[in-house]
Amino acid sequence: MRFTTCLPHPVAGALLCLSWLLCGCASAPPAMPPVLNDSDFAPAVMIDSAAVLAPSEAMRRYVQSGKLNSARGGNPRHALYRALYDQADLQLEYDAEMTRNASETFAARSGNCLSLVLMTASLARQMGLTVRYQEVLNQESWSRSGDMLFVAGHVNLVLGRRAAASANSYEADASLVIDFLPSRDAAGYRTREIGEETVLAMYMNNRAAETMSRGQLHLAYWWARAAIAHDPAFSSAYNTLAIIQLRHGNPDAGRQTLAHALERAPDNTVLLANLAQALESAGMAQQAAPLRQRLLALQPQPPFYYFNQGKDALQRGDAIAAIRLFMRELARDPQYHEFHFWLAQAYAQLGQWPQADQQLQLAMAHSLTRSEHGLYAGKLARLRASGR
Repeated sequence: MRFTTCLPHPVAGALLCLSWLLCGCASAPPAMPPVLNDSDFAPAVMIDSAAVLAPSEAMRRYVQSGKLNSARGGNPRHALYRALYDQADLQLEYDAEMTRNASETFAARSGNCLSLVLMTASLARQMGLTVRYQEVLNQESWSRSGDMLFVAGHVNLVLGRRAAASANSYEADASLVIDFLPSRDAAGYRTREIGEETVLAMYMNNRAAETMSRGQLHLAYWWARAAIAHDPAFSSAYNTLAIIQLRHGNPDAGRQTLAHALERAPDNTVLLANLAQALESAGMAQQAAPLRQRLLALQPQPPFYYFNQGKDALQRGDAIAAIRLFMRELARDPQYHEFHFWLAQAYAQLGQWPQADQQLQLAMAHSLTRSEHGLYAGKLARLRASGR
């Protein structure tokens, strides 16, 4: 199964990778589509959307300390920028283990890119700054966990001047983009502005995917449902909801959810692949066939295509073919840690220890969680201790 999330990218410069302003007036909730089966997941779990961006007392004290208002020239945006990227200040660390809300991210001083965006937006608002969110286009990346594939987008935010600042003040200069892309320059990327309702839906969708991957299907359902309620146009939430329904033993609801989302986004390869698989699992191969044909036309080589072939070659003992295939996958995504790790194994099988060492270093550098970083660091230490 494939998920769309707004998960991981290291801090240096986010998805988090996925990525507006809260509306102060009350409005009627959007009508829910006919894909929900609440009774199968009773009792209901209430999701507090206000907690996502709510500042903690520690965050308020940090802003009130005046540290963020001490920027040269009195520009608070530049002060916040320095605090985010100066290792002597907030000392933030990228960690894609889970998606945290604003206060949790501030307390942990770590998070994935979406978590860091939420924390930054919350701090900026306490400073009286205006905030806009942007989705960075064509920056999706794939990862996997067990039998699930995840595709992660990328978001950043734009800090504007204080709402009370005059047009002639120093704060009226150009807006400042805050981006947590790891090792790539964000300048020149195409973006589109998205609303805060979409950002909240992204957060809730991440939480749904994360809790589902831990087997907490009941809680995952209510996170996914809340994501759809906040942004009914966010197709990723329907995909996550459908997989939860399928895993919970509600195949009819799962297929209906995927079909509903695919009507809105007919070229979405994630939805196409998951609906085709769901139909095939139900013995409806004939109905799945046109979806497979459409998917093949849109995506001739799916994610991990060359990687899986490389693993098969390595298991057959053909390390040379495995290296060639892993390199083809790395050409599509040079930053995914697992590709470097398996390439290191192929080099090791050939006794090419310097190349194996280099690939383990790259796997460690591109790892997304502390546990992954520790795993690769341990393997690298053992390789070097062996004297090879």
